[in-house]
Amino acid sequence: MFKQKIIFTLFVFYSSFLTTEDDNVEVDLLFLKIQELEIEIAELRNILESQNYLIQKLIQESASDVVYKENNTNISSDNIVRFAGIDDIRSQEEVYKTAIQSLQDQDFEKAISLFKFFVDNFKDEEKLPLSLFWLGEIELIQNNLISSEEYFLELVTLYPTHYRAPLAHKKIGDIFLKKNELEKAKDKYNFVIREYPNDAASSLALQLLKNME
Repeated sequence: MFKQKIIFTLFVFYSSFLTTEDDNVEVDLLFLKIQELEIEIAELRNILESQNYLIQKLIQESASDVVYKENNTNISSDNIVRFAGIDDIRSQEEVYKTAIQSLQDQDFEKAISLFKFFVDNFKDEEKLPLSLFWLGEIELIQNNLISSEEYFLELVTLYPTHYRAPLAHKKIGDIFLKKNELEKAKDKYNFVIREYPNDAASSLALQLLKNME
């Protein structure tokens, strides 16, 4: 801004002494030069503003990043990331978020390791039973029926009022069905219908019972 004022002052001062046609040409040239300088100043301002934006963005990202490190002692046999700060809310969120992403990517080995890590190290009353549910679901997908049943049983035993409990009960019925234990499967499906009539799991259980007839 100061530089612009100096240039403009020089222009006014210089133009006041020019009266001839040749002088007018020189005035025009000077004016063009001033315009070029203004463009250069505007470009420099844009660069500075862009740099300031990037610096602020980096500062914000650095402040919000969860501190983590490579797990040299391993959470499991595969050397996945271990997040520092047990009992830290941001660490809990990051572990759970990464576990869900691994599940969506169908990286079941990593997802199991992270969900197990969450269950073993955090006490979140919402996400801990959800972690148990997803552990049971992954094991069921992989046809590891014993492990799957154990996770679902742990969920319904420790968190009977959690909103995933009805579906966990239904999943246990599915495991019985896969093992061809038809009477146990029917009993479990009937339990879900009776105890959770307004839950979506009840509708699923009812449909499966009809299919078994």
